[in-house]
Amino acid sequence: MTQTTDFSQAPVRRLPMPEFISMLAFLFAIIAFSIDAMLPALPEIGHELTPGNINRAQLILTVFVAGMGVGTLFAGPISDSIGRKATITIGFVIYAAASVAAIFSHSIEMLLVARFIQGMGASGPRIVGLALVRDLYAGRDMARITSIVMMVFIIVPALAPSLGAGMIALAGWHGVFYAFLIFALIGCLWLNLRQAETLAPERRRELRIKPIFEAASEVLRNRHVMLCTLILTLGFGQMFGLLSSAQQLFGEAYGKGDAFPTWFAAMALLSGSGTILNAKFVTRFGMRRIAKWAYIMQTCVSGTMLILLTSDALPEVLRFPAFFIWAVSVFFMAGVTFGNLNALALQYMGHIAGMAASIVAAISTVSATLIASPVGLLYNGTALPVVTATLICSGLAWFLMRYLTD
Repeated sequence: MTQTTDFSQAPVRRLPMPEFISMLAFLFAIIAFSIDAMLPALPEIGHELTPGNINRAQLILTVFVAGMGVGTLFAGPISDSIGRKATITIGFVIYAAASVAAIFSHSIEMLLVARFIQGMGASGPRIVGLALVRDLYAGRDMARITSIVMMVFIIVPALAPSLGAGMIALAGWHGVFYAFLIFALIGCLWLNLRQAETLAPERRRELRIKPIFEAASEVLRNRHVMLCTLILTLGFGQMFGLLSSAQQLFGEAYGKGDAFPTWFAAMALLSGSGTILNAKFVTRFGMRRIAKWAYIMQTCVSGTMLILLTSDALPEVLRFPAFFIWAVSVFFMAGVTFGNLNALALQYMGHIAGMAASIVAAISTVSATLIASPVGLLYNGTALPVVTATLICSGLAWFLMRYLTD
């Protein structure tokens, strides 16, 4: 018989809500920074380590995401067995070690391996952070908290390229990895000094094949969880596709290379309003309804953008403003869907929150790279590949949302 006990109200000593959200947001911010701070470094890395094929530098983003996806397969089950804090700490240690390896990389291959391992380490705070929230909250309350956290996850990219550019100016592209080390240390200390363990020993599951297999089977057989995972895959895929091409689109396609950090910051800050609105209205309208309308909006906006691109109807002066508005809409969509879909996926999985978070994130993240990598490599000097991919992904997500319930 399937276990459905909800442990969200277990007597765990809680941090004050503002500090809890701030700490969790910082853990997620490290992950966002790990992706977006690399954007200004891609041209320098490309010319230094892979001058024959500059596009290969984009793999530094997608390989990190792929490593994070693989790591999520292990982070959740381990946290269900040894606790949340220990698992996140192990993840930070791996992340820091890989950062050191990246600093001393002298080939694109070595750097890609380091970034893959760094992504595996980042899966600890990313996945176990969600399980930690699920230990304490459920349903729309969890959606509200994750929305606020996701706001930071989206707004951090507003600052990351500028900070990354400053570090590159001081220490070359290696300087970004020194920053990763510092942030990992701060996050690890904050967690271990302030946050109590949320998974009591009597609630832990043995780290053996049979219990792990049973928990994984329960998650994989749950139609609701798998549907949320598929929709998340489409959402992550279109967002990562835009991220992988962002520097080239702003710099080459629209001639905004020197001002790329500023434009990217403006885009992320405007997009952050999506998470603010979601946190405010999710308890009133529900997670599914808000996410569905976000994908409807994105489908319509991307369809319009595709028509404008293929018809060449826009005058030169309006081409960049149109692209910028469209790019803002992609990140806005992420702000009003990701927190809701994660909360929906874990809604009935409180007793195996770590495993459920792992499987959802592993499938959605790794699968998203299979969407994003070809989109980035198909870059042809225009926004056509990424706009087309976004239209397809959002349209499919809109269709699938019909089969979800709150």
